Amino acid sequence: MHLVAQDLAFAYPGRDVLAGMSVTVNDGARLGVVGENGSGKSTFLHLLAGDLQPKSGEVRRQGTVALVEQELHPTPGQTIGDLIAGTLDGLRTAAAELEAAASAFDHSSGDLAVLERTLSLAEHLAVWDADRRVEVALTRLGAPRDPALRLDRLSVGERFRVRLACRLAERSDLLLLDEPTNHLDDSAIEFLTGELVAWRGGVVLVTHDRELLDDVATAILDLDPSWDGKPVLYGQPGYLAYRFAKNQALHRWRQRYRAERKRAAQLAERLDESYEGLSDAWRPPKGSQGHRRATRARIHVKAADRLIQKLEAEAIEVPTPPVELAFPDLPAMSPGWDPGNPVVEVRSPRVGTRPHGGDKGGGNDDGARLDLPGTRVAVPPSGRLLIIGSNGTGKSTLLAALAGALELDRGSRVVAPGARIGVVGQESELITGKARLRTGFETYADEALRLLSSGELDPDHVVPVAGLGLLSEEDLDRPLAELSAGQRRRFELARALLHAPHLLLLDEPTNHLSIDLVDELTRALQVTPCAVVVATHDRRMRSDLEDWPVLDLG
Repeated sequence: MHLVAQDLAFAYPGRDVLAGMSVTVNDGARLGVVGENGSGKSTFLHLLAGDLQPKSGEVRRQGTVALVEQELHPTPGQTIGDLIAGTLDGLRTAAAELEAAASAFDHSSGDLAVLERTLSLAEHLAVWDADRRVEVALTRLGAPRDPALRLDRLSVGERFRVRLACRLAERSDLLLLDEPTNHLDDSAIEFLTGELVAWRGGVVLVTHDRELLDDVATAILDLDPSWDGKPVLYGQPGYLAYRFAKNQALHRWRQRYRAERKRAAQLAERLDESYEGLSDAWRPPKGSQGHRRATRARIHVKAADRLIQKLEAEAIEVPTPPVELAFPDLPAMSPGWDPGNPVVEVRSPRVGTRPHGGDKGGGNDDGARLDLPGTRVAVPPSGRLLIIGSNGTGKSTLLAALAGALELDRGSRVVAPGARIGVVGQESELITGKARLRTGFETYADEALRLLSSGELDPDHVVPVAGLGLLSEEDLDRPLAELSAGQRRRFELARALLHAPHLLLLDEPTNHLSIDLVDELTRALQVTPCAVVVATHDRRMRSDLEDWPVLDLG
């Protein structure tokens, strides 16, 4: 496999996304791609796959290419069996072509090296073992295996795991993955890591998973512009090495930016001084000859112009550094509230059988989404709770029960009077129907009015969306449907913070977010005065929050 992208540029209507992108991926290379939400990571994968045509530049590929997107949009009636059949049919077709090439080989005049490569590829595809590979991948990734199940009745995560299993079984020469660990638990990530490390061809993976970068990536391409406006390729493997190098570069960038801002202020001040004498009120010294006024004025102008040229020649154009997360100062609880009383608690919660494709949970024989008899889950003011467990054990269901979004079949829920709760769910419901056409500003205002009418918003404690450092005003003026998955995720986080909640409930909060924001958000959650409950598969986040109380749903 050999892939070369040369000077790629791409733009959506009215907005440039990528420019000057060059990269080479050979067999055995595993390139991690990172960058801020909206920086063009998914677009970059589609350019490499050939699904999008660049504005300029070119992509040269040799071999087969497989792309696993963040979201799979099935056709009506499409089933798991249809995906599996497509994988197996493709493998059998490739195997037949290889067999025909080997059979037609002329041993007297043919190129033996070509025949050896053909036979090696046939052995690699191992079509006789393809059915078992698909079954193993589905099982290890925790994907549903019933061929009759319709894809549109599965959850986003279930559909993703089915597609990922099929793509892994195909053994393409170039594998392109977009946030592959978003819907995987620890055992599934372990399986995926082993597959990627052993991958015979090239791998390009867009990911926020810092552990995966440590375990897999041989190099990291950061699409965030550096101070000179260009993406940076970090050739040393490992997330920590990348993080250190980028932090150093950001520090130097911010230093240069501050220095240039100071230089610009000095230039403006000196220009004011130089031209001060050229106002209408300027006059030569008393007693001087009147005809010398114009001559003196010209001298002043020339001196000021020379000063401008000198300072501008010494100046360096430094763009504004990236904005950091400005996490708001959230309250612990209303004044006078007894710190010994929880903000919210549930006792012996049980939520019944789910329709297939909804949130998994419980793992019980009766099919309950969540069943915790004799268990009390209480979150005190400024409390912390980390919820862990494999897919299907009920983490999302428990968070929804704490939020009051699900009715309990058994047990009870008590919430403190006046408590404000902010929720970031695992899957977005923001961009359905007409909401897709509304801008971020409009949707944020709608949410504020809804909270105000329900008594959940104190007008004196509204958190302005533009001041959080999550989205630019330009992005907030765009329809939500035009934002990337990561940008929509940022908006969901902003919406959860709108009413300055006393409790944050975060379900897989790192999904779709950029690595820089994940680091900043983790630090903010560790120190915020409000109570926080996090359910996550992110191994690095769990390590960062290891001193929190843990509820393991097994």
